[in-house]
Amino acid sequence: MTLFDSPAFEGHEGVHAFFDEKSGLKCIIAVHSTARGPAAGGCRMWPFPSAAAALEDALRLSRAMSYKNAMADLDLGGGKAVIIGDSRTQKTAALFEAFGRAVEDVAGKYWTAEDVGVSPADLMHARKTTRYVAGLTGHDAASGDPSPVTAEGVFRGIALGVRRALNRNLDGVTVAIQGVGHVGAYLADKLHAAGAKLVITDVNEEALREVAERTGARVAAPAAIFDADAEVFAPCALGGAINAETLPRLKAKVIAGGANNQLANPEIGRAVYEHGILYLPDYVINGGGIINVAGEIRALDRGEAFDPAWVETKLARLMRTLDEVLDLSKAEHRPTHEVANEIAKARISGAAEKRAAA
Repeated sequence: MTLFDSPAFEGHEGVHAFFDEKSGLKCIIAVHSTARGPAAGGCRMWPFPSAAAALEDALRLSRAMSYKNAMADLDLGGGKAVIIGDSRTQKTAALFEAFGRAVEDVAGKYWTAEDVGVSPADLMHARKTTRYVAGLTGHDAASGDPSPVTAEGVFRGIALGVRRALNRNLDGVTVAIQGVGHVGAYLADKLHAAGAKLVITDVNEEALREVAERTGARVAAPAAIFDADAEVFAPCALGGAINAETLPRLKAKVIAGGANNQLANPEIGRAVYEHGILYLPDYVINGGGIINVAGEIRALDRGEAFDPAWVETKLARLMRTLDEVLDLSKAEHRPTHEVANEIAKARISGAAEKRAAA
């Protein structure tokens, strides 16, 4: 299969591969769309089994970012970067400086931020060689780590989903969280404070222990989290968690989490709907982080200080959009992901038409 034949290609504007021999950087930057503005999306560092797997991930993630930014009503397009490597053993300052040069080579069409395996501290090194980095600290426009805002959006989305599907609040509801990294850990704290009961899993035993100790969560093995007796399943790790093998095992009535590309394929989304499970589309519910990043980009462009109130306004509006998606799904008897995709594509194509006419 060639790049253009990939189901994930879907009209990408640009796909860029970078290699730096001295630092060992192997990186792909995918720009799906700049119809609404420069592409923005995080950088993921992961030990992909092959370059083809890394490319597929970059394509799927950048496309999802186009949809996410459109649904959050941001003046940004969709892009994503992936670095092939083990974030636990292969991170160096030189590698992220080389990554910064790669971002700079895309000439302002892509803004990067943190994602799985990458921290704001890592991106401080990238900032030495490019200005197109957001989600940092240390300057007036800085927005800081976007993870807490992502978690806040997911938390509000879960509360909305529980009200819609179970007609109750979060007190006493059991939530199974797959992954307690940056977003998952913040989410666990918020859910615990709201009275929810937690079942958690992660491959990082230290992170798992810390979250369990402060929230009273029950710990499950990674493979067993799908069998948890929980009303809500919250995928907060890598994509593809909901698939033909795992879906029949879920007892949850709501799927809502921080991970990207939670559905293994569109057909699984329809199967979720037919199982009577309410799925809150991932790129809608987890849009808080990119809103935070957008706030920093906006401040940098205007030469202003970062404005948390602007972020809160956008996040509240995103929750109203999520509510609208659920309303349309119910009224039209269609899966939520199909409704959300339709809205996102319409917003992107509308922006492209305006740009072409200008």
